[in-house]
Amino acid sequence: MKTKIPADYYLCATMTISYNWLCDYLPVKIEPERLSRILTSIGLEVEGIEHYESVKGGLKGLVIGEVLECVPHPNADKLKLTKVAIGGAEPLSIVCGASNVAAGQKVVVALPGTTIYPIKGEPLTLKIAKIRGVESHGMICAEDEIGLGESHAGIMVLPADVKAGTPAAEYFQPYTDHLIEIGLTPNHMDAMSHWGVARDVCAWLSHHEKGEFRPKQPSVKDFKIANNSAPVAVSIEDKRSCKRYSGITIQGITIRESPRWMQDRLKAIGIRSINNIVDITNYVLHELGQPLHAFDLNAIEGRQIIVKRLPEGTPFVTLDEKERRLSAEDLMICNAQGPMAMAGVFGGRRSGIKDDTTVIFLESAWFDPITIRKTSFRHGLRTDAATHFEKGMDISGTVNVLKRAAVLIRELAGGEIVSDIVDVYPDPENKVQVALKYHYLKVLSGKSYHPDAIRNILQALGFEIMKDGIDAIVVAVPWHKPDISLPADLVEEIMRIDGLDNIAIPGAITISPAVESNGKNASRRHSVAHYLVGQGFNEILTNSITNSAYYTEQELETAVKMINNLSADLNILRPSLLETGLESIGYNLNRKVSGLRFFEFGKTYHTSGIGKYEEVNHLCLYLTGPLLEDSWKGKGKAVDIYYVKGLCERLFQLVGLDLPVWEPRQQAKLEQGLAIFRPGKTGDKPLIEGDKIKGQLVETGAVKGDVLKRFDCKQELFFVDIYWDRLMEGAAERAIEFRELPRQLPVYRDLAIVVDKQLSFESVEKAVRKARVDKLQEVKLFDIFESEKLGKDKRSLALSFTFLDEEKTLTDKEIEELVNKLIQTLEKEVSAEIRK
Repeated sequence: MKTKIPADYYLCATMTISYNWLCDYLPVKIEPERLSRILTSIGLEVEGIEHYESVKGGLKGLVIGEVLECVPHPNADKLKLTKVAIGGAEPLSIVCGASNVAAGQKVVVALPGTTIYPIKGEPLTLKIAKIRGVESHGMICAEDEIGLGESHAGIMVLPADVKAGTPAAEYFQPYTDHLIEIGLTPNHMDAMSHWGVARDVCAWLSHHEKGEFRPKQPSVKDFKIANNSAPVAVSIEDKRSCKRYSGITIQGITIRESPRWMQDRLKAIGIRSINNIVDITNYVLHELGQPLHAFDLNAIEGRQIIVKRLPEGTPFVTLDEKERRLSAEDLMICNAQGPMAMAGVFGGRRSGIKDDTTVIFLESAWFDPITIRKTSFRHGLRTDAATHFEKGMDISGTVNVLKRAAVLIRELAGGEIVSDIVDVYPDPENKVQVALKYHYLKVLSGKSYHPDAIRNILQALGFEIMKDGIDAIVVAVPWHKPDISLPADLVEEIMRIDGLDNIAIPGAITISPAVESNGKNASRRHSVAHYLVGQGFNEILTNSITNSAYYTEQELETAVKMINNLSADLNILRPSLLETGLESIGYNLNRKVSGLRFFEFGKTYHTSGIGKYEEVNHLCLYLTGPLLEDSWKGKGKAVDIYYVKGLCERLFQLVGLDLPVWEPRQQAKLEQGLAIFRPGKTGDKPLIEGDKIKGQLVETGAVKGDVLKRFDCKQELFFVDIYWDRLMEGAAERAIEFRELPRQLPVYRDLAIVVDKQLSFESVEKAVRKARVDKLQEVKLFDIFESEKLGKDKRSLALSFTFLDEEKTLTDKEIEELVNKLIQTLEKEVSAEIRK
C-alpha cells in the first residue's frame, strides 16, 4: 500500500551560491556578512558561509626558489643536498629525495613553519630537521604535496623565467571565494540561480537605500547567426508536459577543457568539470536557472526532435550506460528513429557529447514540473536539471538563455551558429493578474505601506503594474514566479523585501485561549522528559521517513510506502523507531562520543490495507556506554538490563501506575528481551492491536550484534520501546488517592533463602505476594551468593522485608508471625530453604 505525500512536505532545499559569481550581477559591492543578513531578511535564509580555497591553505608560506647546487647526500644514496635561492640574502640548505631535482631548476619551496595540505593525508607543519645528519631548512615540493595536482612522480619544475622569491600564491593564483548556503523553500524557484538571487538583493537595495538598483544582465550582444544550413525540425506531441521547446545548431566546435575561471566557479559550488560544452550548460543553469541539454547533431536521426511519451517498458540506455525500462508516463526527447533523452532529467548514451563531436543541437525548454519529478524519482535520477524543472521554470526565458549559452560556446569552443532559433510555443498563455487592496495588505501585515513603496517593491521583483488605483493595485505576475496567484502572495513578497523585522509589535494582542482536552497526558510527558534529562538523557528528534532496507520483510508487509520519495534511501514511513535512533547513535559513536543516553517521543506508521492507516505514539530510550566513568573512587559501571529495568519501573511510577510485571519476550532484533503487558494479555502479541488499552506496553533488551553492525555501532546498546498511548490510557484508569502519611515507623527484617540457581527473583517476588501479608510494604533483593557448600545448582538470595502497620507499632511477636508466614509460603511455592 502506498500513500501520496504532498509536494509541500519537502520544506526546504539547500543551494550553494558563490559570492564572487553573485557579485558579477550586483551593481554595488556588498561584503559577505552584510549580504548574508540581507538574504536572510528577504526569505533566502543563509544557513552558513564558508571560506573556499581551490588549494587548501592558499599556498601561504610557499615561495618560488632556484636550485643553485645539487650534490649527493654523504649518508644516503637516494637523497641529495641542495642550495636553493628564494630571493633572500643567503640560499637555503634543503635535503631532497626527488630523483628529478637538478641545479638550475625553478621549484616550489615550503619554508620552516609553513603548513602544507597534501591531496592525500593530514596537514603537515614543517620545521628545521636533521635528515641523516644534515639539517634541512625547508622542502622542495611535488604538486600533490601542496594540493596543486595528483602527481607524485617528482618535484614541480617551473618555467625558467619565473623569478625566485615570488610567493607561490602570486604565481599560481589559487581561486578563493565565499560560499553561501541558502535554504530555499519551494516557493522560491526564482532564486535557484545566481542572477535570480541578485534580482532579490537589488529589490532590497532599491527599497532600503532609496535608489534604483538593477541586476546586471549576462551579455548576449555577440549572439550572431551565421546561416541556416543545419536546421532541426521540432514537434511537440505532449503539449501539456512540454509547453515550449527552443533550440539552435552550432557547428565547428572543439571539445576541450573549460577555461580555469569556469572550472573554478563550478568546482566551488560542487560541480565537477567535464568538458567545455557540458560545463557551459551547467554554468548557465546556475547563472540563470534554466537547464539546457546539448545533443550531438549526428545522433539526431532525420534532423527531427519529437517530444512525446513512449510505450510502457521501452528500453533506453542513459549516459551512465545503464539500460532502463521506461514508463508510459515518462516524457522523452526523440528523433525520427527513437528516444535520445529523458526530458529534463537525463541524456542518452548515443546522443551525448563525445570527444570528437563537432556539431551540436542545443535545447532550452519548459517541461511540466510534476512529470519531471515523477520520472526523476521513478528512475532514481536526481539531477540538477530535474531539481530545477520540478520547482517550475520561467517559460519566457528559454530563448534568451539559449542565446547566452550560444555566446559562451562560440567564445570557449569556437564554431558558428548554423540555424535559426527554433522556438515551438503552441499555446502561449497570458500572465496571471492579481489585485491587492491596500487595506487587506495592512490587515494581513500589520503595517501601513505607502503606495509608492508597494509599486517600487513589486516592480523591482519583475511585476508589471496593470492598474493603479487609490485603494488597490493590479499586477501581472512575472513568469519566474509561478507560485503567486493570490493577494496574500503579494503581501508576502512586499513584507519580505521590506523586512519582517520592520513589522511593529502591537501594544496589545487579542487571543482566544485554547482548551486542551488531554492536558494530563501533556503534563505526564513533561514530567517524564524532565526526569530523563535529570538522569543524563538527551532528547533527539529523528526523521519519520527512513530507508526500507533497515527493516525485515515482515515489518515491510504493514509499512507505509511512499510515492515521490525524497530519495531512494528515504522511501517509507518508519515502522519502528529503533533504526532511526541507531542512525544518531552510530553518528555520535563514530565521533568518539561513547557514553550516550537518548530518548525520543515519536510515531510509527502502519497500514492494513487501502485507506487503513495507523499512527502509534512511542517513547523510546537508547542507552550505550558507561553508566559511571572510572574515577579515583573506583571503577566505572556499564549500563545493563537491570539498570534499564529499574529505569522503566521509575517511569511507571511517574505516570501513576503500579510497578509492572516483567515477562520474557523473544524479539528478532533484541537479546535479553523483556516486556510488560496490560492485564489480560500475556505471551507474544502483535505490535498493532484493536484493543489499545490491553496489550504490550513496554519492550526492552540489548540490540543484537548484526543490527548494531549495520549502523557501525561497535558497543553494546540497550533499547526501550514504550507504547505511549497505551501507557497514558492505563494511567488515566488509575484514580489518584490522597491519604495521611503513616504515624508509625516501618520495621525491617532480612531473610536469606537457598533456591535453585535458575529461579528468578521475579518468581520469589510473586510467591511473597501470594502470601497476602497485608502489613508487608516492600520486598527487596540485596545480595546473591553462590558457593559449592550450598550445592552445585543452588544459590542464596538475601531478601529485605519492610513491614508497616499504620494504626499501631508492630510487636516482635507480630513481626515473627508475619515472617514465619512468608517462610512457609516460600518453602511451599519455590522450595526455598532458610539459611541460618
